Parts: sequence; C-alpha cells; structure tokens
Amino acid sequence: MVSADGEVAYLHFTWNFGDDGWNAVPDAAEQVRDIAGLDGATVHLAGYGGQAADAAESFEGIDSNLILITFGVVIVILLFTYRSPVLWLLPIISAAVAYTIAGGVVYLLARYADLTVNGQSQAILGILVIAAGTDYALLLVARYREELRRHADRHEAMAYALHRAAPAIIASAATVVVGMLCLVFADLNSTAGMGPVLAIGIAVTTVVMVTLLPALLVIVGRWIFWPKRPAFGSDEPTRSGLWARLGNAIAPRPRLVWSITAGLLLVACLGLFRLDTAGLSTEDTYTKEFDSIKGQKLLEAHDLVDGSNTVQVVADEDRIDAVRDAVAGVEGLGEPGDATPIGGGRSYFESVLSADISSTAAFDIVEATRDAVHGVDDADALVGGGSAFYLDTKTAANRDNVVIIPIVLLAVFLILMVLLRAVLAPVLLIGTVVLSFGAALGISALLFEYVFGFAGTDPGFPLFAFVFLVALGIDYNIFLMTRVREETVELGTRRGSLVALSSTGGVITSAGAVLAATFLVLGTIPVVFLAEIGIAVALGVLLDTMIVRSVLVTALNLDLGGRIWWPSRLDRGAGRKPDLPPEPEHEKVPALN
Repeated sequence: MVSADGEVAYLHFTWNFGDDGWNAVPDAAEQVRDIAGLDGATVHLAGYGGQAADAAESFEGIDSNLILITFGVVIVILLFTYRSPVLWLLPIISAAVAYTIAGGVVYLLARYADLTVNGQSQAILGILVIAAGTDYALLLVARYREELRRHADRHEAMAYALHRAAPAIIASAATVVVGMLCLVFADLNSTAGMGPVLAIGIAVTTVVMVTLLPALLVIVGRWIFWPKRPAFGSDEPTRSGLWARLGNAIAPRPRLVWSITAGLLLVACLGLFRLDTAGLSTEDTYTKEFDSIKGQKLLEAHDLVDGSNTVQVVADEDRIDAVRDAVAGVEGLGEPGDATPIGGGRSYFESVLSADISSTAAFDIVEATRDAVHGVDDADALVGGGSAFYLDTKTAANRDNVVIIPIVLLAVFLILMVLLRAVLAPVLLIGTVVLSFGAALGISALLFEYVFGFAGTDPGFPLFAFVFLVALGIDYNIFLMTRVREETVELGTRRGSLVALSSTGGVITSAGAVLAATFLVLGTIPVVFLAEIGIAVALGVLLDTMIVRSVLVTALNLDLGGRIWWPSRLDRGAGRKPDLPPEPEHEKVPALN
C-alpha cells in the first residue's frame, strides 16, 4: 500500500510464534529491519509486533545500568550520612551479596518451579534489595555505634546492638515479605509472580544484613568509622540534635500538632480526584518516542490504515455467519474478514480496529463487539486480539486493587499487633500510613498531570504504589515504635517517645532518603508506569520519614501516653497529664538504650 502523496509505503504481514511470541519478537524485529533496509528511505516497524519489540527494548540494560546507577546513588547518600570515606563499603558489599544471592534464588525458582519473572519484576527486585538492605544496614550501624560508646569490647557492643536492632529489622522485613506475598492473590500473572520475587529478595537481604554485615563490622574494628570513631565513654551526639529539639517542640501541644498535621495530609489527598487510572495509549506508555510510535504517526498522517490491530472472533462454525453479521454493525470496526475453520466445530475471523491498541476508545469498541457477538444465540462467541488483551488486563488490575489492598492492610495490622503487643497502636499506625499513602498519591497525581505531562496512569498503579508504600512506609514506624516500647519500660511512654525520636530520627531520615532516591532511579527506564511508581513511592517515603513518623506519630504518642499500648498495661502511668514535667536542660532527651 502506498499513500496518496507517494511519501509512505506500507507492508502488512503477520507473525505467529505461538506461545513464545513475546520472547521471539525482539530477534524477529531485528531481522525484519535488516531485510527492509533501503537506501534513501527510513524504515519503521509499527503495529502490534513493533510495539512488542519496543517494549522489550525499553527494558534493555535493566540488569546492569539500572543496578550501577542505584549503587552510585546509594554510595553518595552513605558518604553524606556517615561522613566517612570507608564505612560505606560494608553496607554496599553486603547489599551486593544480597542482590546476587536473591537473583540466584529467583532464577532457580523461575527455571524449576514455574515462577513468573519479567523485566518489571527484575527492575524492582534490584531497587528493593539495595534500598532495603541499605536501610537495615543504617539501623544496625547506628545502634552499633551507640553501643561502642558504652562497651570497650567491640564484640560485646555488636552483641548488644544485634539484640536491640535485629528484632526491629526482622519485624520490618516480615512486614514487607507478607505484604509482597499478598500479591499472589492477584489475577494478573505478572503481578502474582512479582510478589514471591520481591519477598525472596527481602528475605535474603535480611539474612545477609544480620549475619554478614555484623561480622564485617566486628572484623574491621572501630577504625572503619574514621575520621569520627565512637570512642568508649564518649557522649552520644543525638542527645541534643535536631530530632531532640523537634520532640521538645512537639511536647507542649501534641494534640494541636497531630491535628494540624493530619489536616494538611487530608488536604493533599484531594489530589486523588485528578488521578486517572483508565490506562495509557501506546504513545503515552513511554517517555520517549520509539520506532513503532514513529511508524504509527506516519500511517495516521498519510491516511493509511494500520491493519495489525484487530478483534479476533471465535464462534461455533454453524453460527459464524450470524456472528459476522453482528460484528459488521459495530462502529469503529472494519469489514469482517472471511471465516476460517479451526477444528472442533469452531471458526475464526478478524476485523480491523481503528483506534490505538491500548486506548480507551479501543476498549469501548471491544466491549461493543463482545456485546454484539454475545447477543447471537448458541454461538458461544469469544472476542480476543491486542486491544481485548489490554482491556482484560485492565479489568484484572481493577479487581486486584479491590481484593489485595484490604488483605495487605489486615496482614500488616496483625504483624504490628504481635510485635507491639497492643491493639490501639497498630490501628493508629495503619491509619497514619494509609493517610500518608493518600497524600502521596494525591500530590503525585498533580505532579503527573501538571509537571510531567503524563496522560494518566496504568490501572495497576494504585495497587503497586499501595503495596510498596504501606509495606515499606510501615518500616519506619516499626523502627520508631519498637524503640519507644523499649524505652517505655524504664521511662514511660511520653519520655520514651522523645528518646526514641532523638535516637532514631537521623538514621530513619537517612534510610528514607536512600529508599526515595533508589526508587527515583526507576525513572531512567523509559516506561511511564515505572517512572510514576518511582515518583509516588519516593514522595510517600519522604512524607513517612519527615512528617508522619517524626511529627504525626510522635505527637500521637505524646498525647495518648500509655494508652497507646491498650489493652496492654505496659505504661502504668497512662493516666498522667499530657504535658511533660519540665526538666533541667542537661537532662532533656537522655541518650539511653
């Protein structure tokens, strides 16, 4: 076919690789481009096959470039956090070991246990292992440094540090693992397969960070902290730092603080009304213009029809003519092709669909086609094709959002109940994380539309954002609240909350910065869905660490006092007045363990 102006020529052909289509298309696309090379002309591979080849290209280098960029970002943050030219090496070595082992385990399960793994799972696995591993390392190293100031023997200091920090790390990891495993209830196989992949990554990372990293720290000794080595008997710097001052500022009026903070987060949630999860067209799916998109634009500009996007109808052979007549009346479809018997008393025909393969318009045409063929009695008609595939994927994603999100919330709530041995505290923590999630998505929706110019989001976006933000965001509350519970035994809830904030504030903020920065690395992959996930998770994590955990949760602890542990009677002074008694300046927020 040649356009009327003679500028564009179009050849339409069909690939049939059977079940191996997605894997075979990239190599076949390269062969076609080699065959079709013409002097003085530009060749594009458009249509469904070209789009599949470009989808594969978008994930090229994911197992090398993405990981190298992630490690580079984490190293910079660790250098700034530790202010040591050598200490960062141990967390990075441990994270690299964890990623290697996790990748090996996933490979074995994919090969021998039929675990589904795709480029998306692989990208997020690397990000998650490095980010979570660094977070756990930050928590352990911070606690080890505290204990080195109290113990002359570094082996004894590490024993105390592990005894105190390991439960929080393991509880945090268990929350993430359970949250990820909830994805196995998804209808989408890619989503269901991602759950075990990421759960394996977190489980392996946890084991490495509580075994290999402590061993390395003890082997190298105190010099690894150079130039600021924690000498035995030296003062703990968190005693009068930024987070100690923040806690003292919240203490006089905690109820006012948490009310205003919660109100501002609720206002941010209003941005959810601008979140469009209807899906993305082919052109809007990527952050750069791939070859198939260029070809599609040329076809449209020169009035050539792309015949690769079709509805494919299968029905009983004796009713196929009636089905063809029904399809002929559907607006947006071309003339139905001839019916071909396929065996078993069934026949098959195709009809060209005029809209973009993954657009809302195409979905409407597919639904109209299904309504038409299902209206033919005794035909047992089915409608497939590229647009039908994307529509069914969207339907499954919407179902997964409704089913999996409550399961994740319930699982996380039960873990918090066991960890904190309370009911009210887990309820409040879940509420703060959900509020943070809503605020993050609300702000993200505004950024997507008005800053980045994205046309919308994938239907699966809310589920992935929720699972990552709740499972990972609750980590920081676990780090804080386990320390609060530890301090409550000696100091009471209110005083313990201030000690916990001052002691964990710096390390949790650093951990949040690491996680946010590593998820933003997903933006280097030219896929809008992954860029949106990276932005939303990074924003949500920063809200969790800077606002929710440090201000909102601390204010709630100070306001409720020992009642936060209901029905437990951990804090016998629960009936005391909310205001803390004044203390001498030198005693404020003592650095106790």
